[in-house]
Amino acid sequence: MRQPELIDFLCRIESTISMETEIPNFPMILAYAAPIFAASVALEWFFVSRKKLSGRYEAKDAWASMSMGLGNLISDLVMGFISLGFLVWLWQFRVIDLGYTWPIILLALVAQDFIYYWKHRAAHVIRWFWSAHVVHHSSEHYNLSTALRQPWNNHFSGHVLLSSPLVLFGFHPLLIGFVASLNLLYQFWIHTEAIGKCPKWFEAVFNTPSHHRVHHATNPRYLDSNFAGIFIIWDKAFGTFVPELENEKIAYGVVKPIETFNPMKIAFVELINIIKDASQKGLSFKQRLGYIFAAPGYSHDGSRKNSKRLKADYVAENPKQAGTPGLP
Repeated sequence: MRQPELIDFLCRIESTISMETEIPNFPMILAYAAPIFAASVALEWFFVSRKKLSGRYEAKDAWASMSMGLGNLISDLVMGFISLGFLVWLWQFRVIDLGYTWPIILLALVAQDFIYYWKHRAAHVIRWFWSAHVVHHSSEHYNLSTALRQPWNNHFSGHVLLSSPLVLFGFHPLLIGFVASLNLLYQFWIHTEAIGKCPKWFEAVFNTPSHHRVHHATNPRYLDSNFAGIFIIWDKAFGTFVPELENEKIAYGVVKPIETFNPMKIAFVELINIIKDASQKGLSFKQRLGYIFAAPGYSHDGSRKNSKRLKADYVAENPKQAGTPGLP
């Protein structure tokens, strides 16, 4: 079922729940933007290879990232009904219908970004959600192709449950999908080393390449920080903001590198690891749940390290760094 047919089908379902104002035909932003994404990657790659722009490209890595992006687009077209269908079903329990006026669309953009912050943060501290999100962090390079490195199993992770408050408080599921697409569209340009710092006023309010480079870093001080989508103000409000330091070079990727360019392995390696860990012999039920839902780095015997332990160990080895940005 193609996406326009899927949306029409879901709208017919919604109409059986309530007969209200006509739902606008929101454009499929990301599908339309796909050619622009590809052209932007090609241009950045060209100029980086000729040392006209800062950054690094590795052919196998970039092609793997773009393959993940194509797979994600296919996944959304084929299985998007799972997430969207849940939100459409939930719509009947809303407290109010806020409608679709321009002020409401802008309000939805800000509200969705706030929820995105918490969804993104959950994806880093709950391993089940991390099993999908790790895909985006698995590249050891940081360029526009990295923005396209997206998961294939996000519609099966249950991550959509965290969007429930938006629906219950009156934002229609199709409106949520539209502003979520705008959010991801905004985030494309911040995946680059070609842009240094933006003007201070912009850095103070919005997510920028500098802020997001920190988010993709494996340096202990930078772990689990800067979860913003569009507005960096959420990180500053909830204590997860860490600035990019000029004297500390960023190492990108994940703490335990995946060491593969195979898209199938990139997509499912963490999910397979969860199954292996949780099915070990001799574990209690609580320990099995820990391997699924505790923070990445959990182990029943303490043999692995989560981000808090990695930060603490770094401070123990570098006591003069205690209390500096991102460190206890």
